[in-house]
Amino acid sequence: MSTAQEIKNEMIAVKNNESALQDLNSDSKVSIWNLLFFIVAVCVGDLRKQFASHREYVEDYLYNQKSGTLPWYRNKALEFQYGFDLREGTDKFNDEAATGEQIEASKIIKYATASNGAQRGSIVIKVATEKDGKLSTIEPGQQDALEAYFEEVKWAGREITIINHLADKLYLDLRIYRDPLILDADGVSIRKGNKPVEDALNEFMKELPFNGELVLQSLVDKLQLVEGVRIVHVLKVKSSSLDPTTDAYGEPQVIEVSKIPASGYFEIETFDNISYVVSN
Repeated sequence: MSTAQEIKNEMIAVKNNESALQDLNSDSKVSIWNLLFFIVAVCVGDLRKQFASHREYVEDYLYNQKSGTLPWYRNKALEFQYGFDLREGTDKFNDEAATGEQIEASKIIKYATASNGAQRGSIVIKVATEKDGKLSTIEPGQQDALEAYFEEVKWAGREITIINHLADKLYLDLRIYRDPLILDADGVSIRKGNKPVEDALNEFMKELPFNGELVLQSLVDKLQLVEGVRIVHVLKVKSSSLDPTTDAYGEPQVIEVSKIPASGYFEIETFDNISYVVSN
């Protein structure tokens, strides 16, 4: 995107090539023609930004609203309104008689993603809501309503699987080489009294996109920015996902490089396996 000065320079170049404008030759920065060129350049730059923003909005809208695509299924999950019925023959909810607060409260799906399933023609939709500031599952009755909703709005022939599982458990085994002037042996900030490594890990989990890939190197990079942390040594990282057939977590598996959570999100099981040592 051109700056106002670049646009002004283009205008000056055109002026210099126009013989009828040769008298506009004052070098003063406050000359009338100079100031007018600057004003026009700012307005043109702002107009270009508006056009670019509008184009981005339209392209995004068309991409996400195209029926039957994966983004469309994701958006449909986010649009779901618990407790409301659909208008006859449409995929829109009949909520004209509801208040804004009631409508907002009915939108229980806060996070969603859609992907192709293992079987041809199948779609897997992962969903989660938010409780007490943390990602969480929706209630069984809410899932029943969500599944009935997709039966009505889905494209014919599509098999929809809703993934509404508890968070994948994340097991961290880390050795933090600390600066003893900043962090004590328990990882507590001597000056502030908090545990900055644990705070950074919680922040990292919040920053991770729903159904996003957890990359161990990114986790290390995050911890390396913590004051008092000299070296982050990853001894072992494992994760375990819920088996819906047994309603129990499976055996934790080692994450070598990265992992996408089966539920769409992770939850750190414990911080007890983080040790703090002083480097020699």
